[in-house]
Amino acid sequence: MSTQWRPDLVSEDLLQLSASLGDPAKDLVILAEGNTSRRHDADSFVVKTSGSYLSRVTAGDFVRTEIEPLMALIDDPASIQQDLSELLDAGEHDGVRRKGSIETLIHAAVHALAPAAYVAHTHPTPLVTLLSSVHAATAFEEWVYSDEAVVVGRPLFVPYAEPGLALGRLFTRCLREALAERPEPPSLILLGNHGIVTRAETAEAAEAITLMALKGARIRIGALSIGGVAGLGSDTVDHYFTRADMTERRRQIAGL
Repeated sequence: MSTQWRPDLVSEDLLQLSASLGDPAKDLVILAEGNTSRRHDADSFVVKTSGSYLSRVTAGDFVRTEIEPLMALIDDPASIQQDLSELLDAGEHDGVRRKGSIETLIHAAVHALAPAAYVAHTHPTPLVTLLSSVHAATAFEEWVYSDEAVVVGRPLFVPYAEPGLALGRLFTRCLREALAERPEPPSLILLGNHGIVTRAETAEAAEAITLMALKGARIRIGALSIGGVAGLGSDTVDHYFTRADMTERRRQIAGL
């Protein structure tokens, strides 16, 4: 089986990240929304199971799944949603059916194309609000404050697709195109009418990028409500990525 129930592989920092992102006070997810993963080795990762709540996850709420079969499924035009469901099924354990999240393909694409130790997918209300508006595709084209540029970097926008195989295919195509255009992988990926994905080398950084993106969405919504957004402009911010102090700050906060 390419997907297995392996609670023994779940790290404490993945559990802490998941519970923190699931904290209702942060408004990042509700009910069983959102999912997290951690790279296990070169060939596999551990990802949250379908239907489990981030706010109260245990090691039993994760499965280990292999990257190559998932990417082969994405690239096979003949594959269907049922194929994905079968691939993510780890069987019944302790009387519970253990199956990887329907959005596991998002994690697989990141781990395969832009490897990072942690991937976090959430649905913050202000971000979903902005990503469900007429400004969705352009809202993050410019930075609106300096720390956003330093921590979030240059985001990638992915239009809406139905969660599951359709989203996995579109997400993978957009990520491949972005990586072909610029070498630095995006640490924030915006999903139209859906939510966000963050990738980072530490659990703290994955949450930091998530929270900074949330603040950025709130600022944009506020600015739009009083006449429009006045961004910093790319020329103003481009040199941030060459300044030694900004590079160090980015490393400390975003783990990049």
